[in-house]
Amino acid sequence: MKVSIITVCYNSKEHIKDAIESVLNQSYKDIEYIIIDGASTDGTVEVINSYNDKISKFVSEKDNGIYDAMNKGLALATGEIVGIINSDDFYIDNTIIESIVNEFKKSNIDVLFADLIFVDRENIEKQVRYWKSKEYVEGSFFKGWHPSHPTFFVKNEFYKRFGLFRTELKLASDFELMLRFIVKHGAKTFYFNKASVKMRMGGASTKGFDNFIKQNMEVYKSFKLNNLKVSIFYPVLRIVPKILQFLKRSN
Repeated sequence: MKVSIITVCYNSKEHIKDAIESVLNQSYKDIEYIIIDGASTDGTVEVINSYNDKISKFVSEKDNGIYDAMNKGLALATGEIVGIINSDDFYIDNTIIESIVNEFKKSNIDVLFADLIFVDRENIEKQVRYWKSKEYVEGSFFKGWHPSHPTFFVKNEFYKRFGLFRTELKLASDFELMLRFIVKHGAKTFYFNKASVKMRMGGASTKGFDNFIKQNMEVYKSFKLNNLKVSIFYPVLRIVPKILQFLKRSN
């Protein structure tokens, strides 16, 4: 099974090398690696070009935000399975993709997700939060649960059948897409019970209280966009699991 992995970036010179090498060093070799850059000016393009012979597709041009860039990558993806890893993130070891593909092969699933470790931006050995996920059960999304998007792999046919990222959402389009695929369209899910990705703190989704509030407003809107009724107390239900992530340690 071919796997398409997409990285989107903009002025990411400082850390993108870790993301790139975590993909290129995977033991699983049938990987189509796509990088979409938003016309960086800080040397990011030069870093990417140093891996030119190992990257399947590379585009550098202005875009309308991170989700527009992801949609560009999805338009180029030809793999049966698609994963998206951001430029500040990296796979936790070199066998992750192989293990994920094995689960798709042996299980009748459409979607796979795993745990996520948030690390200090400068010291990647320092854990800040641990996102411990769990098996999806009906109703989970309405109680504050959802998968972590960097660990989210989905069959490409779902994007073709049910659409891409909504670019009008600036901070929670990944949540809306997972909600749409799993709840509205009934994707068959699998919980890969280990951490697959490390994420540096300080990205758009973890940068400041203002972004946190805006993101939660978009998350609440996501239910309405899919004609799903949710409690007015949902934002509170969503906050509790995130607080607990600061107390959970890696296995």
